[in-house]
Amino acid sequence: MESHRSIDTTSSDTHNRDNGTVESTPKLKDLFQKCYDFTIADEIKAQGLYPYFRPLEENEGPIVTIEGRKIIMAGSNNYLGLTSDPRVKEAAKKAIDKYGTSCSGSRYLTGTVKLHVELEEKLAEFFGKEDCMIVSTGYQAGQAVIPTLVQGRGEYIISDKDNHACIVVANLMARGATANVERYKHNDMEDLERVLQKIPLEAPKLIATDGVFSVSGAIVNLPEVVRLAKKYNARIMVDDAHAVGVIGKGGRGTASEFGLEKEVDLIMGTFSKSLASLGGFIAGERAVINYIRHHSPALIFSASPTAASVAAALKALEIMQQEPEHIERLIKNATRVRNALKSLGFRLMDARTAIVSVIIGDQHKTLVFWRKLYDAGIFVNAFVRPGVMPGHEMLRTSYMSTHEEWQLDKIVSEFERIGKELGVI
Repeated sequence: MESHRSIDTTSSDTHNRDNGTVESTPKLKDLFQKCYDFTIADEIKAQGLYPYFRPLEENEGPIVTIEGRKIIMAGSNNYLGLTSDPRVKEAAKKAIDKYGTSCSGSRYLTGTVKLHVELEEKLAEFFGKEDCMIVSTGYQAGQAVIPTLVQGRGEYIISDKDNHACIVVANLMARGATANVERYKHNDMEDLERVLQKIPLEAPKLIATDGVFSVSGAIVNLPEVVRLAKKYNARIMVDDAHAVGVIGKGGRGTASEFGLEKEVDLIMGTFSKSLASLGGFIAGERAVINYIRHHSPALIFSASPTAASVAAALKALEIMQQEPEHIERLIKNATRVRNALKSLGFRLMDARTAIVSVIIGDQHKTLVFWRKLYDAGIFVNAFVRPGVMPGHEMLRTSYMSTHEEWQLDKIVSEFERIGKELGVI
């Protein structure tokens, strides 16, 4: 017996109109049909090649337990390895003891605790901005900013085509509010200028870009973005989710990396990577952050970040500032693997961050490569269509400051073995 209600889409009715003609009612269409037609995931599972939604049974940073096996984690965003740092965990435990497991309300009403304000002040100071606002997830940060600031018919959001999905969805929300959305080719400054030239000079504009792009690990050409923003009357927002704790002075991100802190108007990011927690933030001018606080549905109508999450991020930020060796080891580890894979002949995305993406170029071969790595005790991320363009199917690896040399060497040796076996190198 079916456990769900079904819609009969096989027949259509006819009826007589008053003038005697026969009219046919259109065949019914079921909104859920696309769901019933979606079989590719089950087909890949049947082949034993499904790389997604695999639950971790234990997480010790570079080593995790999956299906009862100890596996080297080479796909996490835990860049500084602080999610398992005893000091971070203890801070979260103390926050639960003091504030409970939930703040049980919106930041706007009853959901703000002193830890929220303390973290906002620390982040504003860290990025050299006047103010900062935190939200419950990094994904929400883009939705808190873009549709709140870019609303009117004469206002424009200009977005890199490879921006993270949180910006893409925020752009759609802004478009729904009658704003104009324009996109330019990935990190292509000539195309960005072409787009800007089409827009009236006097029109309010926001250029939104990832600082470090999440799939490739590439860094935005921020000096050119700044030059064009000045030339064409645009504000700049940088999503530094994958940049904080990785690049810039003391891990301050993309603007710091280029010495352009004063030129970037808004910095958004997440706690779920280098800051070892869950949540998001937006830092900028006090007047702008104040406006967003009082107008953003993403903040006003969402429960606030838990005290445990905020306390963990606070402690991780403190450790990152006091112990720069974590960032140094992270970059050393990623560079070690990147150089080794490049010397073996693998095709890599151009980057110098914690992300090392290996282009395989074929969907099935990418999934087979992933499975062989998994069987060898290494977990990486498989990126296939429609997440990437045809011919750009890849294995995205990412590294932590806490990876040990033997773990990195095993990753490289297994990539070499499997790459030769599958004819990738």
